[in-house]
Amino acid sequence: MEVQPPFSITTTLLLFSSFIFLLIRAWKKPESPRKYEKLPPSPPKLPVIGHLHHLVGGLSHHALRRVAREYGPVVFLKLGEVSAVVISSREATKEVLKVQDPACANRPESIGSKIMWYDYIDIAFSPYNEYWRQMRKICILELLSAKNVKSFGSIRQDEVSRLVKSLRSSSGEAINLTEKVFAFTSSIICRTAFGKVARDRDTLIALLRKAVTMAGGFELADLFPSSKLLHVLSWNKYKLLRMRRKLDAFLMSS
Repeated sequence: MEVQPPFSITTTLLLFSSFIFLLIRAWKKPESPRKYEKLPPSPPKLPVIGHLHHLVGGLSHHALRRVAREYGPVVFLKLGEVSAVVISSREATKEVLKVQDPACANRPESIGSKIMWYDYIDIAFSPYNEYWRQMRKICILELLSAKNVKSFGSIRQDEVSRLVKSLRSSSGEAINLTEKVFAFTSSIICRTAFGKVARDRDTLIALLRKAVTMAGGFELADLFPSSKLLHVLSWNKYKLLRMRRKLDAFLMSS
């Protein structure tokens, strides 16, 4: 049986050409030292990829912990073309999430969130701007006000009863509590937002879990947003588009 290579010759050549292009551009446009003089400390970086080599091997949060131990609780990293600041202490976290909240409230852009959440029009991934503030206002008025939360109390009580009955019926058996809680939460959200539970809840949950996993996966093009070639070569983009069409079709038929 003939074994097919994981990448075609054309794809390999395109990826290599893209890397050479990025390397030449980085060489022609050296970064000014003054640009980063006020930034937090950072480990040594390489051309083009920046600090990505510090995250290779093992889990990313373990690698970030090693970097924080050596360079402090606030570290600057350059991930390709994307700048990032890693916060690793309680005091710094409080400064970011409470004191400097408006300055740090924006969301990072990615191919996954752009495709799955309709070009950032949802409240979770929308940039921090006037549109997001209007969405937040509508969400609070229509769903999260004290009056509305109280009016949805019967839905929560009903779903809690269903969850308890389900757990009781499985007495003495191994239970995947994560799946139970996920289904419980999705039922409350669906009944609150749409007035009913999805016709095939298990299918919806499976699609949502897969969509979230795909949208949050690693994508090289996200680290080099100015490279149109990497965006064209992104196979994950086309898989995300197919997944979104599946979700759209399911929701329209429910």
